[in-house]
Amino acid sequence: TIVKAVENGRNIYKNIKSAIQFLLSGNFAGILAVLYASLANLPVPFAPVHLLFINLITDSLPAIAIGMEPPEEGLLKEPPRNPKEGILTASFIRDILVQGALIAAATMWAYTAGLHEGGAGRACTMAFSTLTLARLFHGFNCRSKHNIFKLGFSSNWYSLGAFAAGVVLLGIVMFVPFMQNLFSVTPLTQSQLINVCLLAAVPTVLIQMFKIIRDIKHRK
Repeated sequence: TIVKAVENGRNIYKNIKSAIQFLLSGNFAGILAVLYASLANLPVPFAPVHLLFINLITDSLPAIAIGMEPPEEGLLKEPPRNPKEGILTASFIRDILVQGALIAAATMWAYTAGLHEGGAGRACTMAFSTLTLARLFHGFNCRSKHNIFKLGFSSNWYSLGAFAAGVVLLGIVMFVPFMQNLFSVTPLTQSQLINVCLLAAVPTVLIQMFKIIRDIKHRK
């Protein structure tokens, strides 16, 4: 019973940190995107309803799924954490800043492309959809410090369900005429939708590549 309690305690603490990392890095990306647009004297990249949709709906689903992450193999083999050490350590803050910057870069790339291809309305739509989808992908990054292939997609079905639900909700906003008007989004062309999907996936691909390399080095 004591061993199981220690394992559960460690896992709960890990999941809390992972959820905080997911929320802070995603919000930092949004802040950077708005800051970039302001400094460059560009139109605001997000409408207030866009940020409400991201924070209240699409962000909450992956965060809840991260909280349901089961204990990893070897969790009890790790040394105890320092009880005096806070959650916001230097490495933790570094990961938040780097991951947030990657998501922001992809978002502003989509925003800039939208400005050149269709004006402020299309740019706003591309930035909103890219940021939303990128943060849904980012939920997989924050499940663990290990890469997703080592962790396994099926080890937490809640994360897959959260991603699927988030994509469906985004699709409703993007393609249903009534929701388009409600959320002030502009219909995108097929090539623009493909660009949004690719740009949204790039931060997760880069983060996972880094984790794969790090896991390989640790095995050696």
